[in-house]
Amino acid sequence: MAVGIFDSGLGGLTVWDAVNQRMPDLPVVYLADSAHAPYGVRTADDIYELTCSAVQRLFDAGCNLVVLACNTASAAALRRMQESWVPADRRVLGVFVPLIEALTERQWGDNSPPREVAVRHVALFATPATVASRAFQRELAFRAIGVDVEAQSCGGVVDAIEDGDMILAEALVRSHVDALKRKMPDPDAAILGCTHYPLMQDYFQSALGEDVRVFSQASLVADSLADYLDRHPDMLGSGAASFLTTGDPARVSDRATQFLRRQITFQAA
Repeated sequence: MAVGIFDSGLGGLTVWDAVNQRMPDLPVVYLADSAHAPYGVRTADDIYELTCSAVQRLFDAGCNLVVLACNTASAAALRRMQESWVPADRRVLGVFVPLIEALTERQWGDNSPPREVAVRHVALFATPATVASRAFQRELAFRAIGVDVEAQSCGGVVDAIEDGDMILAEALVRSHVDALKRKMPDPDAAILGCTHYPLMQDYFQSALGEDVRVFSQASLVADSLADYLDRHPDMLGSGAASFLTTGDPARVSDRATQFLRRQITFQAA
C-alpha cells in the first residue's frame, strides 16, 4: 500500500509528518537524496536526472504514486518528467498544486479563465533554482490575475537546517525577509516555497509581521494527497513503510530525530 515521498534532504519530513497525522495507517516510503543535497543550487538538467533516479528507486520499492516533497524538484523537473518519463501506470505529483489551490481558492480541475483573488501582493521565499524556474508564477498565472509576486532566493537556509544550525538558519531567514521587504514592503501573503522552511515558520512569521498570512505546504499537501487517494485508490502500491537515504544513515537519522523530536531511523537507499 505504500506511497513514496521524495525530497533532496530532510525538509520533506514536514510533509511526511503531516501525511502521517492525516492518514496514520498509510505506509510511506520516504527517500532523502542527502548525498546530493541541496538541489536548490544545481542546474535544471542536474535536478531532473537526480529526481528521475530517486523516483525510480521509489517505484522499485513498490510505490505506484510518488509525491515530490521538494519545491526545487517540482519546479525544475516535474513537468518534464510527466511529459516524457513517468510510466503510464505510475503517478508523480508535486507540491505546488495544493498551495496554489489554497491561494486562489479554486480547485486544480477548474479550467475557467483566470480571475481576481483575495490576495494582491505575494512574497515567495524559495531556493535559487525554484526562483529561477518561475514555475510558481507560471502556474499561478493560469488561475489568477492581478497578483504581484515578489520572489526572494533564500540561499544558505537549507544548508543550515540540514546541518542542524538553527541559529544560523534563523539569522538567514530574517536577512532574507528584510531583503524581500525592501522590494515589497507590505505583502498580503507569504509562500514558504521549500519544504524545509516550515521548520522556520515562526521566524518567517515574526519577521514578516502578524498581519501577513503565511502559507506552508505540509498540511495542504497531506489533505490533497488524501483526496487524491480517495479518488484513485488504485495508486496505492505494494511496498512497506521505510526511510531511505543516499547519505550516511546514522547522521541522517540523528538529524531527522532532531527535526521531528521522535526517533526516525533511516536505512541506506
